[in-house]
Amino acid sequence: MPIAMPPTPNKEDIQATWSFLQFGVEKIMRNLREGVDMQTYMGIYTAVHNFCTSQKAVQSQSGGGIIGANAHRGANLLGEDLYQNLKVYLKAHLKLIHEQSKGHSDEALLTFYIKEWDRYTTAAKYINHLFRYLNRHWVKREIDEGKKDVYDVYTLHLVEWREELFEKVSTNVMAAVLKMVEKQRNGETIEQAQIKSIVDSFVSLGLDENDSSKSTLEVYRYHFERPFIDATRTYYQNESAQFVAENSVVEYMKKAENRLDEEKNRVGLYLHQDIMNTLMKTCLQVLVTDHSTLLRDEFQSLLDMDRQDDLARMYRLLARIIDGLEPLKTKFEAHVRKSGLANVEKYAAEENVEPKVYVDSLLEIHTQYAKLVEDAFGGESEFVRSLDNACKEFVNRNKICKTGTTKSPELLAKYTDNLLKRSGKSAEEADLEVSLTQVMTVFKYIEDKDVFQKFYSRMLAKRLVHASSASEDAETSMISKLKEACGYEYTNKLQRMFQDMQTSKDLNSSYKEWQARILDEEDLKKAVDPTYSILGTGFWPLSAPTTTFIPPNEIVKTYKRFESFYCEKHSGRRLTWLWQLSKGEVKTNYLKSKPPYTFMVSTYQIGILMLFNDAETVTYEDAQKATTLTAEFLDPSLAVFVKAKVLNVSPENGKPEPGTSYSLNYAFKSKKIKVNLNIAVKSEQKQETEETHKTIEEDRKLLIQSAIVRIMKSRKKMKHVHLMQETLLQLSARFQPKPADIKKSIDQLIEKEYLERLEDDELGYLA
Repeated sequence: MPIAMPPTPNKEDIQATWSFLQFGVEKIMRNLREGVDMQTYMGIYTAVHNFCTSQKAVQSQSGGGIIGANAHRGANLLGEDLYQNLKVYLKAHLKLIHEQSKGHSDEALLTFYIKEWDRYTTAAKYINHLFRYLNRHWVKREIDEGKKDVYDVYTLHLVEWREELFEKVSTNVMAAVLKMVEKQRNGETIEQAQIKSIVDSFVSLGLDENDSSKSTLEVYRYHFERPFIDATRTYYQNESAQFVAENSVVEYMKKAENRLDEEKNRVGLYLHQDIMNTLMKTCLQVLVTDHSTLLRDEFQSLLDMDRQDDLARMYRLLARIIDGLEPLKTKFEAHVRKSGLANVEKYAAEENVEPKVYVDSLLEIHTQYAKLVEDAFGGESEFVRSLDNACKEFVNRNKICKTGTTKSPELLAKYTDNLLKRSGKSAEEADLEVSLTQVMTVFKYIEDKDVFQKFYSRMLAKRLVHASSASEDAETSMISKLKEACGYEYTNKLQRMFQDMQTSKDLNSSYKEWQARILDEEDLKKAVDPTYSILGTGFWPLSAPTTTFIPPNEIVKTYKRFESFYCEKHSGRRLTWLWQLSKGEVKTNYLKSKPPYTFMVSTYQIGILMLFNDAETVTYEDAQKATTLTAEFLDPSLAVFVKAKVLNVSPENGKPEPGTSYSLNYAFKSKKIKVNLNIAVKSEQKQETEETHKTIEEDRKLLIQSAIVRIMKSRKKMKHVHLMQETLLQLSARFQPKPADIKKSIDQLIEKEYLERLEDDELGYLA
């Protein structure tokens, strides 16, 4: 049977009024689900208002005096009476709930606690609304006057719950929560919503004692977060110790990573976000830091087996703890260096190593471990630095380089030359660009970049002079890459070489127009069709021929005519003919082939072949006298003709030497109409390489001296050791100077009176 609401009491009957209010509060607290009708609701609200403003009560408190200033004080006293009566009621109500809670444990206790909490806090909101007049006036005045332990009615409900119930049951409630979480960690399904409700209730009880309108997380942190973290630590300490003892390190890493993800997700599911940092820090300490030595010991094994997924997993785990990755970076660098050295030794022979084989062996290791750094280590800068350090070591100091560091830049330049040189197997533009990018990858690690520059510039010069570049765009792209890597000065001469070639094209056009004007039609038809390249002496890495040479009359007429044209156009300039780089085509009229063969030969070879226009047989001495070539250039040219069976030699198998004679082979045959006989001889290539290295050494001496003078000019005075260090630092971008060479250069500059020795091992600059 529903309980009827008693009639509204006389506002002057204080005891009756509280009985009326208590009945209404009890009905809301116990039977809220049944609802509160509007008449009852308004009755309670009105009674609270009347109770707080009862004039009789005011008079009784003031001793029957005249109502005036004491009226305000009386209202305060009555408000306090109402507040205290409500407080007593709540204490009694919560004591009863506490007694009922003793009959529950574990999940049943959680269910009971959550049910009572929801009922109690919902009722508190209604009661707070009914007591609005008390909150707005008496409670507000008390708080404004600095009174402690006075709260609005809703907060009073929370305070009483915390003191009368929560403090007594929180330990058991939290124990039940931890059991549920452990079940979930063990793979069982639980009611996550229950834990979330518990968390929310703990958070709601965090009241700021100085400002009831604010809340803190102190209650939650002490009663929930602290025991939760302790339980988590204990659980994972036990689990990880047992799992490591029974499983491999790789399996443990998978387990640890899964557990970390689970705990992170758990926060989002039912924990408060405030616990995230502490929870993850605890899990990382137990699951990763405490086992970090075990994980690091497995790193080398995973590297050896190229287990990228497992390496990535190890990286992700150790990256999350302080200094977790430091030992791995050192091991990784040593491993890459060792792999690089082994790969070079595996693929590249000690003598006459092919540039492509060598460069590919370097790129193979870099590509492999650059991919590992990107995929497994997330491109982490420290691992990139370790990779760079390792690559720098095995690129500059491997079995091919032996004690020096100049072999790598030399071979890289030759590899680049092969890429950019036109051939039957020339790559597509896109593929060529990819290959040039790979060249720059190796170039980045080369210490002696000046060596690369010298070899590259010589090879570029030949490609330009012989018009043998596979792609002008590719040539331009390569120079742009070098400029970006080393600056304008590094590529200045290379760019000037291209400008000279363009100027030469324009010059050749002008020459043909000039020649057409001065020759009659018949002479013009008989004239040789030449192309000239005018190269600036200061920009091209080329030198005058090292042998005398008398060209045949046909060539003499042609080049003399060009000299006349050039001197008219540029008076005061002198031309030096680079016969060793010149070449041409000679048509054969002595053979029966249709169409006739065309020999592609060097100018020296043209000089030899032209001799057979006047004689059937030419002796070695005849060739030497007619061309004035030294044996160093004559012998290889004759040997090429004999090997290609263009010439017959007598005696048979005779070497190019005095007493040997040569005659045309009228039985010569070839599958190609154009026969290339302009073949570089190994002895020439070796000599050119030696000359290049000699030039490099001379240039380095000048660079060292220039750097020393530049430093001393700005500093005026400097300690000897500091000058050595500064010089080394300034030149390291181009090459690694030896300390002995720097000392020698300092002594030479002192002799030349650019520098002087001062006291205390100090040097001074002499203007």
